[in-house]
Amino acid sequence: MRGLAVSLIVLSSAALAAQAPPPPMTMTVAGFADGGQIPVKYSQAAPGVATGEGLSPAITWMNVPAGTQSFVLNMHDMDVARNKTTDDQAHWIVWNIPGTATSLPEGVPKGAKLADGSYQFSATGQMYRGPGAPANGPQHHYMFELFALDTKLDVQPAADAFESRANVMKAMQGHVLGKAVYGGLFRRPQ
Repeated sequence: MRGLAVSLIVLSSAALAAQAPPPPMTMTVAGFADGGQIPVKYSQAAPGVATGEGLSPAITWMNVPAGTQSFVLNMHDMDVARNKTTDDQAHWIVWNIPGTATSLPEGVPKGAKLADGSYQFSATGQMYRGPGAPANGPQHHYMFELFALDTKLDVQPAADAFESRANVMKAMQGHVLGKAVYGGLFRRPQ
C-alpha cells in the first residue's frame, strides 16, 4: 500500500507541474531601468531633434504567449489630459508588428507603414515622438505597453494618432493574449 501511495503522490506532482502556467510576457526598453529616467537621447530634448520627434529606443520582449499573431505597442504620457478628455498624449502607437518578432530596433524610421508590415503613428505624425515634458514642471510618466494578440488587426492609419489609437484599441478587444508594461520618467533638462 505504501508504494502505491508514493506513486500516486509522484504522479500528482508531475501532473501539477505539467499544468503550471507559462511565465508572463516581459519587455525591456534599452537605456534605462523600468521606472527609471529616460535618457535625453530618446527625447525631443536631444541635440538636433526636431520638435515632436526623437530617436526611438530599442525594445525587446520575451515569453510570448502561444498563438500570438501580432503585437501592438502603445507608448503614452500618462500625465497629459488631452482636450479635457480621458485621452493622454499619444507618443507612439505601432500595430501589426509580426507575431514572430521579439524586438524593435533603435531608431525606427519615419513612415506610416514599416518594412515588416506594421503601422505607426504619434501626435507628431507617422513616427516616434520622444518624451518632451517641460523643464519647469514635474517629471512625466511615460508608459510602454506591449500587447500580444491572437490576430492581425484590420486597421489602417486614420486622420491622426488619437483616432488611430482609438481604432486600434477597439479592434484589439477580445484578442489580447498577453501584456507587458515598462515605464520611464522624463522632464527636459534645465
